[in-house]
Amino acid sequence: METTQRTTDQQKPADQRRRELLEAADRVVLRDGPKASMNAIAAEAGITKPILYRHFGDKGGLYRALATRHTDALLAALRAALDAPADRRRRVEATLDTYLASIEAMPQVYRFLMHPADETHQAEQGFDVGRHSAPVLRRMGEELGQVIAERIDLGPAGEAQARIWGHGIVGMMHAAGDWWLGERPCSRSELVRAMADLLWGRLADAEDRVGAPGF
Repeated sequence: METTQRTTDQQKPADQRRRELLEAADRVVLRDGPKASMNAIAAEAGITKPILYRHFGDKGGLYRALATRHTDALLAALRAALDAPADRRRRVEATLDTYLASIEAMPQVYRFLMHPADETHQAEQGFDVGRHSAPVLRRMGEELGQVIAERIDLGPAGEAQARIWGHGIVGMMHAAGDWWLGERPCSRSELVRAMADLLWGRLADAEDRVGAPGF
């Protein structure tokens, strides 16, 4: 019992320090986006870079910690939207809007998690953003698939179907959101309605244009 208590007391400051370092990293990422460097994060935290490495290993370790922090928060918000007391269409729209609102509110964090800065900067850092960002999207797809399976009866092969839908919806949200954030061709609400229409089966009901090949 005493040994366990002593271990807990020793661990608590380390956990607290790690949380403070992640908060410092967040501040730098909000300012610098994909160009956030370990040097800048260490300076923001008031420590040397070797101490930062001691906590996270390298930029990949820091990236994974930040990705987990933000993905946890986003998934909690998405689940809340899916469980809101509303009809299914409104919940679908609320879920799409929650994702888009998240990347709109913190575009620099989104770009840090999903985009490299430039090839030169990336090579200097020895860090492949694509290799690290793919698991973030995969986790979101798995989590959304699980939520769908829990809430919709899709028959005997429902679990596999729910996983397909989960990854498909996350892929659509990511691709459409990335394009929208860069170009802003429409309002967020317009994008939400359009994506919800697609998910709702509008594609199946739409007529082919005259003279156009079938789709």
